[in-house]
Amino acid sequence: MSVERPAITAQLRDTGVAAILRADRPDQLEDVAHELAAAGIRCLELTITTPGALEMLARLRRGLDADVALGMGSVLDAVQAQAALDAGADFLVSPGVCEEVARAAGARAVPHYPGAFTPTEVLAAWRLGAPAVKLFPAATGGPRHLRDIRGPLPEIPLVPTGGVALEQIADYIAAGAVAVGLGGPLIGDALGGGSTAALGERARAALDAVTEGRARR
Repeated sequence: MSVERPAITAQLRDTGVAAILRADRPDQLEDVAHELAAAGIRCLELTITTPGALEMLARLRRGLDADVALGMGSVLDAVQAQAALDAGADFLVSPGVCEEVARAAGARAVPHYPGAFTPTEVLAAWRLGAPAVKLFPAATGGPRHLRDIRGPLPEIPLVPTGGVALEQIADYIAAGAVAVGLGGPLIGDALGGGSTAALGERARAALDAVTEGRARR
């Protein structure tokens, strides 16, 4: 059975990085989001587990340039999916294969990136119409695991997420990842009041690593 497959988020495809922002309070997100965008990371994923994340997504949409893609992560069901889409999410992300989230996103022609770890899960996510699949948790298998999955499934774009260190980005991209999802290794202590200048430096280093990895393919 054929499914409608939205295009992969252009900002994710072009830059090769999705920044994942998970915080205790929504007000911690704004300065970090603006710094990341200024440094060139144009695909930002808030998480619905952050209190007030839906309201912050709408606020960031008003404050950031239109070419910054804003998504909602940790979405588990259709109710959360609809709430995120109504708030203006450009894409949805789930930690696992969630059929009702995939269908809600598909009905609005919005990309949905389910989490998967095994070939069976990756294939199930792809068959639900995901334009790319989040390989999660990536650190468990590393770049070798990604390369092994891509062997029999080369047509499925993979986005390793979860424990991807900055120094591993080039290896994941060289192994065939279309992009990487970065949380703690990129954000560091910025959400807790740490240096936004240092955050910008990490962001630029991540983008440079994607360029290096693509050159090694």
